[in-house]
Amino acid sequence: MIGMCAMIFLFTPNQAAANQKIKVAVAAGFIQPFEQIASEFKQNTGIKVEVTFTSAGRLYGQIINGAPYDIFLSADKERPNLLYDKMLCGKPFTYAIGEVVLWSAKKAFCISGNWRDALKQEGAKKIAIANPKTGVYGASAQKALKDAGLWNNVEPRLVTTEDLALVFQYATLYAVDAGFCALAHTYTEKGRKGCYYEMKEAPVVVHSACVLKRAQNKEITDRFAAFLVSPEAEKIKKKYGYKETSCSR
Repeated sequence: MIGMCAMIFLFTPNQAAANQKIKVAVAAGFIQPFEQIASEFKQNTGIKVEVTFTSAGRLYGQIINGAPYDIFLSADKERPNLLYDKMLCGKPFTYAIGEVVLWSAKKAFCISGNWRDALKQEGAKKIAIANPKTGVYGASAQKALKDAGLWNNVEPRLVTTEDLALVFQYATLYAVDAGFCALAHTYTEKGRKGCYYEMKEAPVVVHSACVLKRAQNKEITDRFAAFLVSPEAEKIKKKYGYKETSCSR
């Protein structure tokens, strides 16, 4: 297959494209940039994008059980690789690289020198985290906590959510004192109103995607896959703090 960087498409809307659509399964932490990417893709091609947002683990389970998605945008490398090993998708490719942060809607929460000290504050009574078993950002935060020797201390205070989007929602609604969010959240309108700590100790999150074998229209799904790593999409991802990816499949 031709490399993504070499795949050049004339994204010209036409009547045929207006009646076409693709179904995309997207890990919840990628909501904001994805909505902009999908909007620009539709504007350029006329192809509609139907999306389902939830945790990568939940989406993986749905796909294994026959959910009619065309392409899967996970928040990890493992699940697309598993689908590839099961011959349920084409070769996975990286479409984004994200980072974990400790974010709070309360400006006063960011008075400590680092995230470890922040979790020792008296005001850090409830901390949201995506389920580490299904949410990759949650798993990354968990590893950082364990490596820092803080897991046993913090675990009783954790509010575990189904996906990363709920972590940010809980934090913005003051339902928790802080949450282990994506750096991308800090670039949103609500995110800029709060404050956050970088968590360099947490492993970066490599977002991988793959075109599913059951894709109804592989040609337009491949076009969308190519657009995901196009210069236009990279500009959008950069606005949300994602690191630049290697443009290849």
